[in-house]
Amino acid sequence: MSHSDTALLLVNLGTPAAPTPRAVRHYLAEFLSDPRVVQLPQWLWQPLLRGVILPLRGARVARKYAEIWMDAGSPLAVHTRELAAVVQQQLPQLRVAHAMRYGEPALAATLATLRDEGIRRVLALPLYPQYSTTTTASVADVLAGAKGIETRLVSEYHLDAGWIAAIAASIHAHWQVHGRGEKLVLSFHGIPQRLVDDGDPYATQCEASVAAIARTLGLRDDEFMLTYQSRFGREAWLQPATQATLQSLAADSVRRVDVVCPGFAVDCLETLEEIAMVNAEAFRSAGGEALHYIPCLNATPAHADALAALAQRQLAAW
Repeated sequence: MSHSDTALLLVNLGTPAAPTPRAVRHYLAEFLSDPRVVQLPQWLWQPLLRGVILPLRGARVARKYAEIWMDAGSPLAVHTRELAAVVQQQLPQLRVAHAMRYGEPALAATLATLRDEGIRRVLALPLYPQYSTTTTASVADVLAGAKGIETRLVSEYHLDAGWIAAIAASIHAHWQVHGRGEKLVLSFHGIPQRLVDDGDPYATQCEASVAAIARTLGLRDDEFMLTYQSRFGREAWLQPATQATLQSLAADSVRRVDVVCPGFAVDCLETLEEIAMVNAEAFRSAGGEALHYIPCLNATPAHADALAALAQRQLAAW
């Protein structure tokens, strides 16, 4: 069936345009100004953001990006673009595009471009398997403001059979090549505990994803752990924290761990720098011998197949 007026839009979080302090400050200003991300009154938050946080964090975060930057650009941008291209091959009857919630290509501008190209329906698929008010809901905010185009949102796919199978297969394939550690740590981006207490389903969906992945791999309860990374600010965030857990494992004489980040569709700063570099060093410094990072699904055929099948099911019901 042809859907010449329909597009599938893969949406990721975003990335600076360059590993420079200026580009990082520009990106963080947009990201951290979203009230879905920082829920403080703007009159209070903006002076703090622009007067303290951006000047302090710009150069430091730019150095982190410089450590992982690829010849073709930011890993998140490169892998997202490549993933959209592979999904396009799976769905030749649709227009497949990608956009970023923050940074470029901007989500609102991409929707307008698709409309101008004659697209009348857009199925937006945020590359966040687990729903959160801090991520997925922000995409929904932009979709709600789109003019002259009909949109539908895939709100989550945390138990999608194809996605679970792809994650499990990637872990198994890594073990076949590199051997297996004493513990598998499944690390997800954290959010404030307050949001979960107020009803955000993110933590419950992370737990369900981990249970399904472990079940597919045939793991015992003592062979894997769920943790949360990337804390920002002073308030309580979801626990247990990834770095503290890794240090505790090392102190308990665990010599090798494998870490995978199922909540991230493609590799980015939080996986390549925070996990594979910073957390790996923290594990070794605490007495561990090796942290093996298992890459995200990125633009692999299994990932593209899972997302294409998910989109086809959603479109069939539209």
